[in-house]
Amino acid sequence: MAFEDKIKDHEARRAKAMAMGGPEKLEKRKNAGVLNARSRIDYLLDGGSFRESGMFGTSYIKEMREQTPTDGKVCGFGEIESRPVGVVAYDFTVKGSSSSFTNNRKMSHIKDMGAKRGFPIVFLSESTGIRMPDVMGEGMGLTNEGNRFWRKRESPWVSSLMGYAFGSAAWHACAADFNVMRKGSVMAVASPRMVSKALNREVTGEELGGWKTHAEHSGFADAVADSDEEALDLVKTFLSYLPTNQNEAPPVLPVPPGSEDGGKTILDLMPESLAKVYDVRKIIKAFVDKDSFFEIKARYAKSLTTGLARIDGHTVGFIANNPQFKGGVMDADGCCKATSFIVMCDSYNIPLVFLQDQPGFLIGPEAEKNGVIGKIINWMNALLQVTMPRISIILRKSYGRGFINMGAGGIAEEVAAWWTADVSFMDPRSAVTIVHGVDEKDDPEQFNQLVDEMRERGGSAYDLASVYGVKEVFDPRETRAYLIDMLKFHRSRLTGGVGQHLLSCWPTSYV
Repeated sequence: MAFEDKIKDHEARRAKAMAMGGPEKLEKRKNAGVLNARSRIDYLLDGGSFRESGMFGTSYIKEMREQTPTDGKVCGFGEIESRPVGVVAYDFTVKGSSSSFTNNRKMSHIKDMGAKRGFPIVFLSESTGIRMPDVMGEGMGLTNEGNRFWRKRESPWVSSLMGYAFGSAAWHACAADFNVMRKGSVMAVASPRMVSKALNREVTGEELGGWKTHAEHSGFADAVADSDEEALDLVKTFLSYLPTNQNEAPPVLPVPPGSEDGGKTILDLMPESLAKVYDVRKIIKAFVDKDSFFEIKARYAKSLTTGLARIDGHTVGFIANNPQFKGGVMDADGCCKATSFIVMCDSYNIPLVFLQDQPGFLIGPEAEKNGVIGKIINWMNALLQVTMPRISIILRKSYGRGFINMGAGGIAEEVAAWWTADVSFMDPRSAVTIVHGVDEKDDPEQFNQLVDEMRERGGSAYDLASVYGVKEVFDPRETRAYLIDMLKFHRSRLTGGVGQHLLSCWPTSYV
């Protein structure tokens, strides 16, 4: 056979690259129930769609070439649900998937092509950080990765952290539009070992930057998964709501049977008393397309719910006060959560729906230390630059500045109210204490009389409608029909459903 030696050599080199860090390391991962880099790609992408880029890359240091198949990162192009994506999969079996000159070039190419050709990039991350021998001394001059973390939101970036994530794995996670962490994962600037040496005490990975830290405190984990497979499923689900790039409208899916039925139960989910709480997520699920609600940052700033869903097959972003947590009061973290979600939705042509039921913003010394004032205005700065349709519905309470930040007061193109709405500068009970100096404990009868008088000062849904402060008042059970109609009329027909993307350069890790 012609070229027999060349064929054998090529196959041997290919087999070495495919073997990654060797059978022992791969078997150890399999026994631990953890997928390897290539298995993750196979699970994520449509079968047979992956085309690898840089299979024969190795460390630029000659003595390390045999130890570094694919240089620890498997990169390439493929499809998810027949839509193109670029993939960067960190191979932890090769030098802990540490970053080096060669694999940085591979990653940069995939990211550049995603921006240039208009398709999402998915990072399947697990890394010990930078590879010291490659970057010591003259190696620092070889890196070309420094300018690769600034990006406009031209095409979505998605990150899945499935193990230790230091260095570029952490940078990509924070630069992504969506980041899921598998339980047991750790994300930090430096490894626990390095931090322990610096602090001269033992620091565990969980303490340093475990999934709970980033899901509940920093907000950098948009979702949490129990396994590699679940994490990859969340990646697929998130991408299903988004366009391939910012110059397209999001995909439209068939409406599942039974989507009209849930709205009939809304009145059963809502307590009649304003003093009683409920879970707004149940309300959303009742009127959106069946099983379409996809919550984002569910464990972070829980008094504000953010998530994607579909109405009549079309992607919609929801920002909703959740009275089940802190009575729906909005704090500094909630402001950051709202801002980052607004930026993401407007950058990818997703209309926004606000559901109001809030007693205002959190006040007090701790709130001010957390910078709540500036974060309220950052939220407003983002909201005012949105060019996609904005719809605000007042469900129950809407007090103070929150009335405006949640889309009313001339912000949203459409503002409506359920007939349960109650709007005021502040909670009438607090207002009585401040205005009249009467405390409920001292004189309950006079206090309740003054509260009733305060409530009569024109804050009902119909009072707002009388001055066109809301354009419609409707039965809560009509919410789905209202949103279908309004979103239909407000589609951006002149631009094919594409906005102006004024927020596409807003920092991706702003929380």
